[in-house]
Amino acid sequence: MNLQPHIAVSADDIASRVIVCGDPARAARIAGWCENGKQVASNREFQLFNARFNGIDVTICSTGIGAASMLIALEELKQCGVTTIIRVGSAGALQHNIGLGELIIAEGAVRDEGGSLSYLPASYPAVADHALVAALLSAAKQLQSKYYLGLVRSHDSFYTDQETEICEFWHQRGVLAADMETSALLTVGRFRGLQVASILNNVVLFEQEVKEGIGQFKQVNGSMIEGEKRSAMIALQALTSHRS
Repeated sequence: MNLQPHIAVSADDIASRVIVCGDPARAARIAGWCENGKQVASNREFQLFNARFNGIDVTICSTGIGAASMLIALEELKQCGVTTIIRVGSAGALQHNIGLGELIIAEGAVRDEGGSLSYLPASYPAVADHALVAALLSAAKQLQSKYYLGLVRSHDSFYTDQETEICEFWHQRGVLAADMETSALLTVGRFRGLQVASILNNVVLFEQEVKEGIGQFKQVNGSMIEGEKRSAMIALQALTSHRS
């Protein structure tokens, strides 16, 4: 048995189709919305659960905050034979019309995080797998869930001195929302030959104070928690209906 050093599983322990998310508690919740959810590993920020959805084996893996730890998970999941990864994440809106708990499906991403830049130059695009995006769109329509489709931006910090100006810059250019992991997943996932996509739940309104928005989410705001569940169910439906 060849255990991976960070995610603490081997190829025999997990499925080839994986949901990734930042928060370990979210991974546990997603596993609970499936059948036969069972934890298979726990190490640092990496909490892994196996489950079944639509009769198909899936694995849910938390990755912590940011591109660096997410890419550790991606690389080790790849070593375990994983072929398909969908991120179920949270984001802050960069457009006024995106409400709390509403969903964003990423076609591509602005690469303002350092993780993917350690692999590939900024000119290499961060683009989701088109067939997997189509599966997400189909699942969202099947579940009658409102969504926005377009570009997101991934970054490394909420607390830069120019955060207001940076958000306004990308707002003016039509970017829908910001997170910390999507662009790294799309860039390095594609580079490594994986099928990758990302669906995000909006937890901060555009021009809202980040601390206030995240605080509301942690206090179990109804619309945002419901958005998390909708994003997870759409991702699971897409993951298990998609031909990997």
